[in-house]
Amino acid sequence: MAYNNGQTMTLDGPGGHKIKVRLEVNSKARRLILRLDERRREAVAIAPTRRQIKDAAAFAAERVDWISSRLQHLPEIVSFEEGSIISYRGKPCHLTAEGDGRLARMIPGEIPTLSAPGDPETLDQRVLRYLKKQARADITRAVKRHAATLGVEYKGISVKDTRSRWGSCTADGQLSFSWRLIMAPSDVLDYVAAHECAHLLEMNHSPRFWAHVATCCPDWKRLRSWLRTHGMELQAAGA
Repeated sequence: MAYNNGQTMTLDGPGGHKIKVRLEVNSKARRLILRLDERRREAVAIAPTRRQIKDAAAFAAERVDWISSRLQHLPEIVSFEEGSIISYRGKPCHLTAEGDGRLARMIPGEIPTLSAPGDPETLDQRVLRYLKKQARADITRAVKRHAATLGVEYKGISVKDTRSRWGSCTADGQLSFSWRLIMAPSDVLDYVAAHECAHLLEMNHSPRFWAHVATCCPDWKRLRSWLRTHGMELQAAGA
């Protein structure tokens, strides 16, 4: 059977459950990779070249039990809708389309409420705009602070909805971050900002790189561990 880049195949999982696997080619991959797409609730089999797509398909088929188990343990999707409770800077936050005026704002309380007045059907869009705006503000402050500490300069900051990386740094100093970091505790967002600023000095993960991270964020190991443990929850929100 011929397979194509971007194609989705269906595997028979335990108990007859159908499992979707998306096939992708990534020239940066050094080997066959199998990961989960938390938002689409499917697996992704990655091949370094087009010639290896068939191998990636076989690689996924051999691990169908593992895929099934991991999919079953994914956190529930939390929609950005009336009455939902999401995480905001690491703490619970209610969502509502009710409120005065037109601008989204945070209302203090035992559990704060993000009020984004307007049509309840489009609440998700207004919540997303608010979260992205706050993420950019928090990330920008953190990057400026860490860049000053390390004595480095960056070209720019962008906020995206990435699936596989919480942050990235290009050779010319362009920093990019996931807006979903605004849902994590603030010190986790701060760690990711420190991580990418350190890449402005070392485009690797050598001991020298981690020493730069530690200069900005001494508790980086704990914060990295938090992100690895709870990252799927952030990806499931608003999916």
